[in-house]
Amino acid sequence: MAEQENILEVRNLKKHFNLSGGRVLKAVDGLNFAVKRGETFGLVGESGCGKSTAGRTIIRLYEATGGEIIFNGKNVQKLTGKEQSKFNREMQMVFQDPYASLNPRMTVGKIIGEGLDIHGLHTGTKRRKARVAELLDAVGLNEEHANRFPHEFSGGQRQRIGIARALAIEPQFIIADEPISALDVSVQAQVVNLFKKLQKEHGLTYLFIAHDLAMVKHISDRIGVMYLGKLVEVATSEKLNAKPLHPYTQSLLSAIPIPDPELQKSRERIIVQGEIPSPLNPPSGCPFRTRCPAAMPQCAEAMPEFKEVEPGHFTACHLYN
Repeated sequence: MAEQENILEVRNLKKHFNLSGGRVLKAVDGLNFAVKRGETFGLVGESGCGKSTAGRTIIRLYEATGGEIIFNGKNVQKLTGKEQSKFNREMQMVFQDPYASLNPRMTVGKIIGEGLDIHGLHTGTKRRKARVAELLDAVGLNEEHANRFPHEFSGGQRQRIGIARALAIEPQFIIADEPISALDVSVQAQVVNLFKKLQKEHGLTYLFIAHDLAMVKHISDRIGVMYLGKLVEVATSEKLNAKPLHPYTQSLLSAIPIPDPELQKSRERIIVQGEIPSPLNPPSGCPFRTRCPAAMPQCAEAMPEFKEVEPGHFTACHLYN
């Protein structure tokens, strides 16, 4: 089978925020990863690690402080005019909070059809209405729902509306920013299964951002683990779960319960000590060293290089230098 081409390449991406008193918040600080066409790349980490900022910078809701974002072979930061409009069509985002991301004053039909109007697709009332009905059906809702307002729906249904809105303009790439974290556990699996179904039907590529590693491993082909604005490990979902290399990934995986009481009893839980440091004042060297059970003197001196330790398995840790 031929190697899939990269649809997205993120090269040394940085997003810093200037705060009062001359302080700088380094939310994203040198990310490097690529996403292959047709795959799901999961981006995981604790709250405040910069994963949502990374997603918003990739889609240009935030302008990058440094680095490059290459999408379909073109540098996203240099796009203007028609090329920018084409990029806006090809990459879409599903937001974390379905309560906040839908305009409460607009009907569902208007919310979903807004992108069609902006990009001049399916013009004419009849064609537009048919397309909205088709999109509602694709996400498991009914044609009659088009005339209702967002407050008339449950959280899971609102997220389906958000997905239909993203699908409306036929994108190639969807950034799903914690799309299930605001939903009931019973609804989360349904939404994840919907993402999988739509991926198969439309040939979509996903960047799936979440803090729940257990859920991410079910949907992702490859996973990147973030800590304090940096990637600490990238591998296939299978490899990452079978043999995590970075101590932080090991601790995250050890916290996921196994549905076998005997195995669960015999497992060693790796407890990470302390709180995540402030990105305003990160530790010297490796950002995880203040909480790492395997920290060595050299961890304080230099940031470990993010490198390929095994084929397709990258990590940033002095244990492998």
